[in-house]
Amino acid sequence: MEFEIYCDESGLEALTRKDAHTYTAIGGIWMPSDFRPIFKEKFNLIRAKHNVKRELKWNKISPKFFELHKDILDFFFQTDQLRFRVILVEANKVNNFKFNDKDAELGFYKFYYQLLNKWIFDNNNYSIFLDLKENRDKGRLKSLERCLDYANLTSEIERVQGLPSDESLGIQLADILTGLVNAKFNQNTTSEAKINLINYVENTYLGHPIRPTVSWEKKFNIFKIILEGGW
Repeated sequence: MEFEIYCDESGLEALTRKDAHTYTAIGGIWMPSDFRPIFKEKFNLIRAKHNVKRELKWNKISPKFFELHKDILDFFFQTDQLRFRVILVEANKVNNFKFNDKDAELGFYKFYYQLLNKWIFDNNNYSIFLDLKENRDKGRLKSLERCLDYANLTSEIERVQGLPSDESLGIQLADILTGLVNAKFNQNTTSEAKINLINYVENTYLGHPIRPTVSWEKKFNIFKIILEGGW
């Protein structure tokens, strides 16, 4: 099958400024490629219902747009074709001097590899889209693509490409879910709307507080990476 993966990050500042907060999160939305037109249609219908045309981001959530984001969360959890995976990195334990030749950018994309590789399955083709950013090393995405290809010889990584988030509804959904999980783990949001959205997911869809999941969880997978190894 053909799949598309849309990725974004939350709390990147913690990787370079350890006092910012505890966790950085990197998350992705998986969907079959032939579902993309339906995804875009339904996502845009939700935006039209709430008369919102701008880019949707976790950081822009306010009480005025609570119902909009609640509908977006309902759409995700009620749509079998959509899956989400996020990894949480305890930023103050990241040692780029020891493991990444003092290269924080290299370390960042190693975490992206950990996010993606677990959900690359045999005999499928994958197109992977990351939120576009300026990298010091212009070959980072090609290197990530090559590493994923080498690690998955019976699947095809067709591309790893940066896209502006305002042009990708998939990246916007990844931003919302990744931000939601990261806010829960960092316990530092004072926004009533964001807290209510976290509670809504926990009470309506999970039945328990947001927490790391078992490795085989297929809908809403949360991997709190242990940098010493293991789960």
